[in-house]
Amino acid sequence: MALTSSVKDHPYSHLIETLEGSSLKYFNPQKLNDPRYDELPLSIRILLEAAVRKCDGFYVKQEDVEKILDWRQQQDDAEVPFHPARVLLQDFTGIPAMVDLAAMRDAMARHGVDPCLVNPGCPTDLIVDHSLQVDFSKCAIQNTPNPGGGDGLTPGLTPSQTPGRPLSSRPPSRAGSQCSAGQRGGGCTKAGCSDSPSPAGGAPAPVQQIENTPLLCPFHLQPVSEPETAVKNQEMELVRNKERLQFFKWCSRTFQKVNVVPPDVGAVHQVNLEYLSRVVQEDQGFLYPDSVVGTDSHTTMVNGLGILGWGVGGIESEAVMLGQPVAMTLPQVVGCRLVGTISTLTTSIDIVLAITKHLRQAGIAGRFVEFFGPGVSQLSAPDRTTIANMSPEYNATVSFFPIDHVTLKHFTHTNFSQEKLEVFEAYLKAVKLYRSYEDLTEDPQYSEVIEVNLSSIAPQVSGPKRAQDRVAVSHMKEDFHKCLGDKVGFKGFHVSVERQEAKVPFLHCGQEYQLAHGSLVIAAVISCTNNCNPSVMLTAGLLAKKAVEAGLSVKPYIRTSLAPGSGMVTHYLNTSGVLPYLSQLGFEVIGYGCATCVGNKAPLPEAVVNAIKQGDLVACGVLSGNRHFEGRLYDCVRANYLASPPLVVAYAIAGTVGIDFEKEPLGVTAEGKEVYLRDVWPSREEVQHIEENIVISSIFTELRTRAQKGNTFWNNLECPDSLVFPWDPKSTYIRSPSFFTKLSKEAPPPRSIDHAHVLLFLGDKVTTDHISPAGSIARASTAAKYLLSKRLTPREFNSYGARRGNDVVMTRGTFSSVKLHNRLIGKPGPKTLHVPSGQTLDVFEAAERYQREGIPLIVLAGKEYGSGNSRDWAAKGPYLLGVRAVIAQSFEKMHKNHLVGMGILPLQFLPGQTADTLELSGKEKFTICLPEELEPQQQLTVTTNVGNSFCVTALFESEMDVAFFRHGGLLRYVARTML
Repeated sequence: MALTSSVKDHPYSHLIETLEGSSLKYFNPQKLNDPRYDELPLSIRILLEAAVRKCDGFYVKQEDVEKILDWRQQQDDAEVPFHPARVLLQDFTGIPAMVDLAAMRDAMARHGVDPCLVNPGCPTDLIVDHSLQVDFSKCAIQNTPNPGGGDGLTPGLTPSQTPGRPLSSRPPSRAGSQCSAGQRGGGCTKAGCSDSPSPAGGAPAPVQQIENTPLLCPFHLQPVSEPETAVKNQEMELVRNKERLQFFKWCSRTFQKVNVVPPDVGAVHQVNLEYLSRVVQEDQGFLYPDSVVGTDSHTTMVNGLGILGWGVGGIESEAVMLGQPVAMTLPQVVGCRLVGTISTLTTSIDIVLAITKHLRQAGIAGRFVEFFGPGVSQLSAPDRTTIANMSPEYNATVSFFPIDHVTLKHFTHTNFSQEKLEVFEAYLKAVKLYRSYEDLTEDPQYSEVIEVNLSSIAPQVSGPKRAQDRVAVSHMKEDFHKCLGDKVGFKGFHVSVERQEAKVPFLHCGQEYQLAHGSLVIAAVISCTNNCNPSVMLTAGLLAKKAVEAGLSVKPYIRTSLAPGSGMVTHYLNTSGVLPYLSQLGFEVIGYGCATCVGNKAPLPEAVVNAIKQGDLVACGVLSGNRHFEGRLYDCVRANYLASPPLVVAYAIAGTVGIDFEKEPLGVTAEGKEVYLRDVWPSREEVQHIEENIVISSIFTELRTRAQKGNTFWNNLECPDSLVFPWDPKSTYIRSPSFFTKLSKEAPPPRSIDHAHVLLFLGDKVTTDHISPAGSIARASTAAKYLLSKRLTPREFNSYGARRGNDVVMTRGTFSSVKLHNRLIGKPGPKTLHVPSGQTLDVFEAAERYQREGIPLIVLAGKEYGSGNSRDWAAKGPYLLGVRAVIAQSFEKMHKNHLVGMGILPLQFLPGQTADTLELSGKEKFTICLPEELEPQQQLTVTTNVGNSFCVTALFESEMDVAFFRHGGLLRYVARTML
């Protein structure tokens, strides 16, 4: 409880009450006897309760409590602190956070300070879920399991040329002769063959895995035993990431209040929903609302359960872990009133996309959204979490569903006893954080109200390049054909009319197929957004069941996969009897964690890639996630659509997005019978019946058991036993970063930026995917050159996400996206112009040369710089490249906060001004004068060596932002508080 020395000394001790029938205490803001409390949105009441409880006169003052209470007048103006109840980390963003804390311990030790002072003061959960890769899948063309993604095909041999057995309907569990020691002089275990590769000639023969066949031993060309794809992928994950896992285990043992959930338990947002969420926290005899900040972009899902939470970067999460509050501007709260009745064919994904469109058009960036109205009661708790997950897509901080009877009923299935739930309900009602959506008298006051009629929502998909571009399924065929002819843009590919009907034949497994514009080559139900929602997953499973029974199938060259959010999903899909049918269509469980959507995927069959390139086709991918940027999965897949899981299955069966489901059959059976989507789409009553009978407490009990027991590999994993981490200088995974070098006890005065060059001249909507390293490490990249210099082979490169604990790799991967459009060179790619020499270089090589020359750097950009996923390396990378400032038309708020947190100056052009209107070429030298006393939203003057001068706004939201910048970033600020 971070109270002062005693409860009596607390400035709000008079608000403490004892819960009736219990010895538990709580702070009751209602005892302030202020009528403004009843008018506050319930999300703001949570901020108020935290401010009251945490009021210590230093981080949180009584005037902060008054500001929150006066929300109607102070919104969008007053700065307030917020202490969340806990911090949530996933391993991709969690490892740099933990590496930074380990490095901070080193810095304390160098200054003669006890390193144990560097310890999370806020409970922190780290879930290892982002290291899974798809090494094995239905039609994965595999060599020996390859941690680096190296080539595994026999030279000159394409998949379509490889002899193989005829295609047939695949049973849910593959069987066949097992490779044994007696067959080829050795044995094959489920982890891979233990034989030494010793064919004639002394070199291992490359092995090609044929689609629709069992996984093969790479040396014996026989099926390995127990060839389940999930088991194989999980084993590869553990072996590939052993060094990182050892570091995580050291963190769990060394740092206080750090809980590490080992791999193979579930995706971070699923574990957060099913295992970590508490609704009401209890600590030292006090009750208070659960709340969370997390480094995962799906943290906002918990708002669907009435738990206030949002995503932050690794650097902000570290500050909260170390006891710092989140500094925030008191937000406006938009009330979203839901009315009407949900139609039969509408899924929660359709509702998500409809609400996303409404809220995006309303321009609610940086605001809270709180749902109310009679329509809310029709949404299940999983429906609400699915909707809440989309907050980042319309730039809202949270989408909050206050707790009601539906929420508490949901928690009866998540291992909470009835007695505990009764305590929760009594507390929530006592502090007015529980509501009835049908009672209009309970409706609070909002900054603005937006109404959504659920009756008007029809099935939708999003694409072909952006999540916000929604297309009604009934208009999908027409829209895609229009996109083909439109000029290149967010909705266009500029394919000439005479080429729009192009078809390219190709051989695959000895059979001829055709690809055309709109042909599907990847269909994935991934562990994002909707896998927490039983209704949509069960709809997909029932659709698969009905389709298989009707005689339909999926073409074998389409890359299909199913990566559930957790074992819970597999459990209810299996128990309901639909998992075998999903598997028969190719949607096999490939493992648990983020895989396809973060770029961890097996390559497309070579014959498919060649056909796409030969016809210059607009091939398509359909995923059931919440974001899918152009080229994120494969460079050759240009049209990307987001859809609900049942529609992913439907489009996979159809084999194209160019289909009108109402007028055209989904497929034709072997007997020639046409089967339409309406023939196999399950009714809402079917889905709800199975959901009620499958999603039961045993499902959540299983997850809890898995999380607590861990697995044999994790339990037997050894780790160092020391207060400071023993860095291995030879390691290419874990490396002490340079953020604390030359750390002085006092912050130096701000330095002006003199004669800076432009590292990159960028346009609009530069995402964190463009900035931050992600996905596999390209062989020709500067990061690859570094790894090769460490005597690693391409097989051992792993991914950028796995190497986020190595600042050398991550710095070299910053701005390395092949989709990055840099106006200094005029074409996409990870290149830039070194202005003094006129040479075109890799971005890292140019930055390195500028640093040797002592030249500071800036970035010029357009609108919405830094949109997309929250990634701290999108700020850390530019900082280590030497970028001192970014001048843009506008910033995504979270990324702007990350820049401030790393000591990079976010500057915004004045309204009506852009780099173009100011006639900037990007080749000038820029000087930015900084006064000794910086202030929030202060205007600064920028001058160039060619005589231009213009003003920009320093986007500091608070005095805390200014303090972070003066100290050279949040990490150095926190470190200095301990010196």
